[in-house]
Amino acid sequence: MLLLASCGRDYTSKEYLETVLGNLRQIKTASYYMFGEAWCPGDTAASFVFWRFYKEYRNPSDTTIGSSFVILDSLTGSKASFCYDGQMRATFNHDVKGIMIDSFKVKPLPFRPISAPFYNYVTSIINYALTTGDSIAVEMKEQEKDLFVRLTIHEEEQVEFFGKAFRMTPSPYNYGDNTSVYELWIDKETDLPYKIRREMSHDISVWTSFDPEFNKLDIKDFRAADFFPPDYGIRQYGYKTTDEKKSELLNREAPEWTLRSADNQTLSLADLTSRVVLLQFTSVTCGPCKASIPFLREINREYGPDDFALVAIECSSKSINALRYYMEHNKFDYTFLQADKEVLKNYSIESFPVFFILDQTRIIREIIKGYAEEATDERIRIAVNKLLKN
Repeated sequence: MLLLASCGRDYTSKEYLETVLGNLRQIKTASYYMFGEAWCPGDTAASFVFWRFYKEYRNPSDTTIGSSFVILDSLTGSKASFCYDGQMRATFNHDVKGIMIDSFKVKPLPFRPISAPFYNYVTSIINYALTTGDSIAVEMKEQEKDLFVRLTIHEEEQVEFFGKAFRMTPSPYNYGDNTSVYELWIDKETDLPYKIRREMSHDISVWTSFDPEFNKLDIKDFRAADFFPPDYGIRQYGYKTTDEKKSELLNREAPEWTLRSADNQTLSLADLTSRVVLLQFTSVTCGPCKASIPFLREINREYGPDDFALVAIECSSKSINALRYYMEHNKFDYTFLQADKEVLKNYSIESFPVFFILDQTRIIREIIKGYAEEATDERIRIAVNKLLKN
């Protein structure tokens, strides 16, 4: 049911949203700058802030999200970080001159987990608000220059938009309830959205579009391969490289690092004097990482400082405030550091969590990727106890 909380005659109506939706559907291509921010639930400071430049194309041949797009460096407008052409997605890692290709054949899902570009995304949200039979509430408030719209979805499962609405399987790692909230700001001069805020149980994000130009591109000129630098290696998603990378680091001396902690102090690997060191590469937005915290709190209390040191290294957030909040919110007292590009490269970190167990000479004796409660706990305990007996 569509519930309209009107405070203005012309704009706060279902008919006005239909006008906006009609305008969005007239957009065949768009190029624009995007400013994005993201928070962990309960945090007061953004964990991630970025500027990007998008080229977005309506692609009727793509039956998933119905668009193709490329994300480019906001300064040069030429260096790609992500590209989707309707057949595959490509993620660029410029530090190692590599491209990961995913053709969606390794792990089929009922949707393609692609963060749709801005105008595709807001089109899906407004269309859903106008047509769904789900339990929703839509509040609309006219402001001086724009219309503010809040869509609250009261369903047992969270709803996300990949070309259309999809109910997401509840995760045991969610922070709160399954209510989904989407807020839009619509410019009254253009009758087009320019800002969206999305609030889910695990993440709060805001995207703002700047200086858009519409219908000046031609999808016939769009080829994902045109953005692939000729000297970059290409790897297909799903092909196992874990064992190869693991063998390169296993039984070798752990790369040195000096990083900043949640209390804004610096710490080096060389500063640790315990017989065994457990390093966890983690992320404040990673569900399995969060699930591992009770075990890490427990194992950190089981050994004395001469025998054991636990260090968690945050890999995705650039905010010390976010680290401090995450540490306090989850009530752990072991060392929490902020990664830099060098440590991520040296330890070949591509996913979270990853555990490295180091002996007294700082040789890496065990590498564990991912977290499964009890199974991973036991594997870590066995490795630590074995090294302490030597």
